[in-house]
Amino acid sequence: MIEQLSFFFTIEMIYLWLNLGVLPFWLLLIFFSRSKICNLFVTSIFPFIILAVIYIYLIYDFFVSGYDFLGNFNLYLGLDELRSLLTDTSFLIIFWLHFIAINLFCGSWIVRDSQKYMISKILIFFPLIITYFTGPVGIFIYWLIRIFFAKRISLYD
Repeated sequence: MIEQLSFFFTIEMIYLWLNLGVLPFWLLLIFFSRSKICNLFVTSIFPFIILAVIYIYLIYDFFVSGYDFLGNFNLYLGLDELRSLLTDTSFLIIFWLHFIAINLFCGSWIVRDSQKYMISKILIFFPLIITYFTGPVGIFIYWLIRIFFAKRISLYD
């Protein structure tokens, strides 16, 4: 059965579905952050279970095909090594899935944290959009907004 799945779920197909599949979660975060649907589907563990299943499937598929996982540690040796790893589609899809999952986690954290400090959803609209594209910059912008609502600067929470 898994062999049949691997014929349908090619790396290109998984990439397409990842990009399309994460959009409803982000739309819920951005436009309906205070709704029960958002709390149930996005700020819970639900999307991360889906992404983890995809991650496990990819690791299994690459393991069966003989992928050299130890070669991934070469990314710490320099930019040239990272560049050569990014030319491998197997590494690239795992890297992209990792990026999507972390940015979605950061976006859901922003929504939960903004609810804790009663920050208007209009004010978190821009940081969420930026977090979707570049996670750390969006979190930094949210942190600047959060300072005024928390009435303190905190480097940890």
